[in-house]
Amino acid sequence: MLLSTQLQYGDDPINNAEAVVGLEKAGLDVVWVAEAYSFDAVSLMGYLAARTERLQIGSGILPIYSRTPTLTAMTAAGLDALSGGRTILGLGASGPQVIEGFHGVPYDKPVARTREVIDICRQVWRREKVQHEGLYSIPLPEGQGTGLGKPLKLINHPKRSDIPIWIAALGDKNVELTAELAQGWLPHVVLPERMRETFGAALDAGTAKRAPELGPLQITGGGILAIEDDMMDGARQLHRHMSALYLGGMGARGKNFYNTVFQRQGYADEAKTVQDLYLDGKKEEAAASLPDEFLAHTSLIGPPSFVKERIAALREAGVTHLHVNPISSDPQKVLSQVKEWLQ
Repeated sequence: MLLSTQLQYGDDPINNAEAVVGLEKAGLDVVWVAEAYSFDAVSLMGYLAARTERLQIGSGILPIYSRTPTLTAMTAAGLDALSGGRTILGLGASGPQVIEGFHGVPYDKPVARTREVIDICRQVWRREKVQHEGLYSIPLPEGQGTGLGKPLKLINHPKRSDIPIWIAALGDKNVELTAELAQGWLPHVVLPERMRETFGAALDAGTAKRAPELGPLQITGGGILAIEDDMMDGARQLHRHMSALYLGGMGARGKNFYNTVFQRQGYADEAKTVQDLYLDGKKEEAAASLPDEFLAHTSLIGPPSFVKERIAALREAGVTHLHVNPISSDPQKVLSQVKEWLQ
């Protein structure tokens, strides 16, 4: 298993990036850079490319609605050149609150759009003259625009023509698409004991259509990591409140993808309770209502023996990249210790 982490949000991105430089020395393999409605991911990825030597730098994720498909491809190719072939293009649909509320773009047909973005990106990286008809029309057809558009290919020669694409997917159709077309899957929260019953049918359907040259699907999974006694209580509280935010507040009633997956993992009643409490403004009660079992099994908080058991469960479920958020007085030391457990 490889070891990955998320670049932390914050108003001091240089300080956050420098922390990643230290984690690379401790054995970190991949860093994911989010783009929600904070600083953009691309600027930070470029900075990390200059400050690191070995680790892979992934967008975690770039929303498919906020850039044209060709700009997304150009951006990934540029980052891949700057990093010496260490870029991962992580894509996702985000959600209506961000796409419509912050970007002012309609949130429509996310699965179909993702498929088309992947196709267009790969055309660009192969330096083909880009031509596509669908939700995206490239070039614009007659009767639209000036009529002067013509198929173009990327001027530069990309470092790689097969930059890895990972998809953040939760719904069945998007998970199936990911297993069919992407190199990797970012499932957000992995409960390994329920992986097959929650996602197995969609993964199998996509894998049946998967091209052999893509290789096996790569998968992230893990959570908040804390193995020091004096860090565990704080880490558990952080995990509890972050889970309540996502399961209760990331969306509206009937339109929260994280809550839907929580239901499908066997917590239908608990999902309704946490969402109702959270949306009614009772955030502390929402956090307190989350099952201890779920929280324990979706994190890496506990003594080394427990964490090793959770890593084994994740490996058994098919996770290839152990994703951790270390809560520690010495993150580099803890990360180095976990890296040894993965060998």
